Amino acid sequence: MSASNWSLTLAYDGTDFAGWQRQPDQRTVQADLESALARLAGARVVTHAAGRTDAGVHARAQVVSFVMPRPWDAAELHAALLALTPPDMHVRAVRPAPTGFHARKHATARRYAYYVGCDADARSPFRRRYEWAVGRPLDPAGLAAAAAPLPGEHDFRAFSAAGQVKSHYRCNIAHAEWRERPEGAGFIFEVEADRFLHRMVRFLVGMAVDVALGRRPAADVGRLLQATENTDASPPAPPEGLYLMAVRYPKPDEGATG
Repeated sequence: MSASNWSLTLAYDGTDFAGWQRQPDQRTVQADLESALARLAGARVVTHAAGRTDAGVHARAQVVSFVMPRPWDAAELHAALLALTPPDMHVRAVRPAPTGFHARKHATARRYAYYVGCDADARSPFRRRYEWAVGRPLDPAGLAAAAAPLPGEHDFRAFSAAGQVKSHYRCNIAHAEWRERPEGAGFIFEVEADRFLHRMVRFLVGMAVDVALGRRPAADVGRLLQATENTDASPPAPPEGLYLMAVRYPKPDEGATG
């Protein structure tokens, strides 16, 4: 029987994972998913994710591509994966994919959301695993000012983890906006771009919160977009508030929009 190409949409709670990518002696999303697929295929199935989320980072619509060694019925494959994956992962959808489809290489954009908690309840055990419990008011005007320079194409070296070796550090941000959550719970930062550097969203959030707390001027954001090294950025926000929300593809049937 010939091999079959697939993509799936995966949601997961990143709290107990050491990130997406398989690592020795650590629990990862990729390893758990490939373990389930191996039980169905009788051999290792290599998976490719649209975004390599870090330890503690969550996903609501991660897109994963893979090849099964024999054809499957989509509904049967979906049901089997639901039965074999752990409770902190949820396979939202499974669909046949075009030959050669690669979840990361063929993605045209990714959207992330970052949750910040500003009220006292942000520190409760029911929320603190899933947002940054700042626990104090933030100035909405400061958050908006920190986001204003971001749309468009810029070099984001100053807002990413040091030591990355890339052919270039430019990303094109299509959307960057802070909005208030209901009942004074805090804020959500939503950002979409063609690509993201390592920890880029978390550095942008850390900078914005410092601006909103009056720790540094909003003008620092524009200044750092002209910098060529990460030496003056605010510390990155913690991972638990970050979610991969959607991945865009040229053709709607190739991936998911969250």
